[in-house]
Order: sequence, then C-alpha cells, then structure tokens
Amino acid sequence: MLKLLKITGDSLTPEYQNGDFVIISKIPFLFAPPSPGDVIAFRQVGYGLLIKRIEGVTQYGEVNVIGSHPESIDSRVFGPIRRESILGKVIWHIQKG
Repeated sequence: MLKLLKITGDSLTPEYQNGDFVIISKIPFLFAPPSPGDVIAFRQVGYGLLIKRIEGVTQYGEVNVIGSHPESIDSRVFGPIRRESILGKVIWHIQKG
C-alpha cells in the first residue's frame, strides 16, 4: 500500500530535490479522484518512473502532469497520462539531510 521512492533529477525543483525521498500511496484515491495540485508517481512508456504535479484532468479522465523545472519531461512532451498508470499520490516528502 505504501512505497518509498528516491527522487532522481530536477523535474520538481526547488520543492523536491535530487536525492530526496517520497512515500506514495493509492489510498487517497479511494476517497477522492486525482486532482490538480496532487503530486503523483506514475510509469510512462519510454521514460520509466516519473514524479510530477497534476496540472489538470481531462473530460475523458486522463491526467495532464507538469514539472516545475523548465526542461521537465511532462505532458507538454508526451501528452496526458491514463489514470491506470498512476502508482500513487505523494503523501510524505523526506528531504535529504
């Protein structure tokens, strides 16, 4: 139900830094659907495991994600993601010491 992931890269800097850890869970989505502002982890074909912030949800239930870094690989590059590819919502952020 819970998964610990290490942040690699600068997609969501400055809030999430390379080397930080996050704990993700699918439990929050049992009570409310993914919504703008949620930070999620998901798998994207050709890019692997990614962490991004939800920018919006389409009328077809797809999710547009965005990183805060100007060179982030996100929905601006690969388009919306399917809800089924979401591994979980970030519920805890552990900053590197």
